Amino acid sequence: MIEERTYVDADTHAIAAGHDLATKAGLAVLEDGGNAVDAGVAAGIALGVLHSDLVNFAGVAPIMIRMAETGEVVTIDGLGVWPRAASVEFFEREFGGAIPTGILRTVVPAAPAAWIKALATFGTKTFSDVASFAVRYAREGFPVYPVFTDFIRTNQDAYRRHEASAAIYLPNTRPPEVGELFKQQDLARTLQYMIDQEAAAGGDRRAGLKAARDAFYKGDIARTIADYHTRNQGFLAYEDLATFDVRFEAPLNVPFGGVEIHTCGAWCQGISFAETMSLLNQLDIGELEHNSSSYIHTLTEAFKLVFADREAYVADPSFVDVPVEGLLDQAYLAERCREIDPDKACPEMPKPGAPLGATVEVENARQGFSSAQKNSDGDPHDTGWRDPEALRDPASADTSYVAVIDRDGNMFSATPSDTSADTAVIPGTGLSPSSRGSQSRGYSSSINSLAPGKRPRLTPNPALAVKNGKPLLAFGTPGGDVQIQAMAQVFLNIFVHGMNVQEAVQAPRFATYSFPSSFAPNAYHPNLLTVEDSISDEVFAELRALGHKAERWPDGTWKAGGVLAVLRHPETGRILAGADPRRAGTARGR
Repeated sequence: MIEERTYVDADTHAIAAGHDLATKAGLAVLEDGGNAVDAGVAAGIALGVLHSDLVNFAGVAPIMIRMAETGEVVTIDGLGVWPRAASVEFFEREFGGAIPTGILRTVVPAAPAAWIKALATFGTKTFSDVASFAVRYAREGFPVYPVFTDFIRTNQDAYRRHEASAAIYLPNTRPPEVGELFKQQDLARTLQYMIDQEAAAGGDRRAGLKAARDAFYKGDIARTIADYHTRNQGFLAYEDLATFDVRFEAPLNVPFGGVEIHTCGAWCQGISFAETMSLLNQLDIGELEHNSSSYIHTLTEAFKLVFADREAYVADPSFVDVPVEGLLDQAYLAERCREIDPDKACPEMPKPGAPLGATVEVENARQGFSSAQKNSDGDPHDTGWRDPEALRDPASADTSYVAVIDRDGNMFSATPSDTSADTAVIPGTGLSPSSRGSQSRGYSSSINSLAPGKRPRLTPNPALAVKNGKPLLAFGTPGGDVQIQAMAQVFLNIFVHGMNVQEAVQAPRFATYSFPSSFAPNAYHPNLLTVEDSISDEVFAELRALGHKAERWPDGTWKAGGVLAVLRHPETGRILAGADPRRAGTARGR
């Protein structure tokens, strides 16, 4: 069993965030009259300080918002694009199609623009109101906690590659110890500069927010970032920053029982979460005993089908004609369900399906993928390139999350991300601009190949759920490719198996890796299924008998995600929240 966290049962509002100081920041904003968006942004910016190993203020921040007044769900992509100077031909020529660690994988930082866009459009507070918590945590420091120091210790050689990175993350030339104060003075100055520019702008709240945004994308911060890239043969230029903006993207909406699940679109794996839940809805998963071998087998085989479709069809829809309607079509899903053998695990990633609306180009990519899968001796998606200094990919651990439901029923869900270990800190700023280019492919035959202005296919995917037109659930998790698997299990725990929110996020979990990783160099582990120790030996043996390459996870491993959820009870109206003890998140409310 893993440790338990306090179950929040609140009257007025609640928040769950990836670190308790971020949770407290958001709660303070709610107590000061702010709405869910104000509180979520305050917590999200704070996570860029408190989780700066896994979340960067200059990283990504996909956001979902539902305002009670209109009932409309909106999505802000919070995801940067490849710079104008980048090209897939460069990576094919210089690195054999690999995306190496370092600044060459940098895309335009999107999180600051996303936070400010959310505030300006739906919030009530100023940038200073919400960012002051992060400034204090950076300037005064916070006590180092186990996940933070473990990550830095594991990746200390990566931090040592860059002097500015080592100076921050290896104080006194070593990883910080649990309980020590961790300070980030340069990052505090960067945030304070934005606050000062807001104050100097005068005028109304929106004018101040624009000034804070311009300070990052057009002011001294942008020039410092661009100059560093120019001096070090990076792609990112001042013009890329000055002309960038995040986008409002239409969410996807899929039913599950009497619940409407809202996910992000095909620019991230939100489409894959939507497909997962639609498949599980057809499979009548509630007929199977929770975490029995048949239950785990069925979910695992469904996940494999979804990841096969993701590999073949999903990439930035601004560049690729993603067959979204076809992937969510009920007849197509029924056909995919019939491919699940109840008595035998698929020994690798299955072939992708053939949804309606797939273009000739995508169909060719699908056939090319299938051919490579048959003919390769190893991972067909691994370019074979290896950095001789490469460590275990630190990106697999990145990301955090924040969920809020306020007194009026406004909902906020965001999954900020980007590690500081696989790229460089820009000297004097405390920032590691988004290395999310690691989720593109460096070879032109992939639909997810990089191109100027194109977004990598993002793993972070916040979600919301609504019932009978009323707010129900804001939820999400870190965990890379495990995200949609963990989110699906928690959702089922609540709405199929009747667990309360805290029980649902603490329950034992499992995950498959039988697909190419989203992160370069795209490791592929055919038929690998990992299950936590609390899942019984009998079930474990039955899974192996079904043909799964089952391995054990220790209970409470961070690799199983760190799901956070806030639920408004559909009958009582109380706000209930839970925090996964596998990571550092907490939930609070009033």
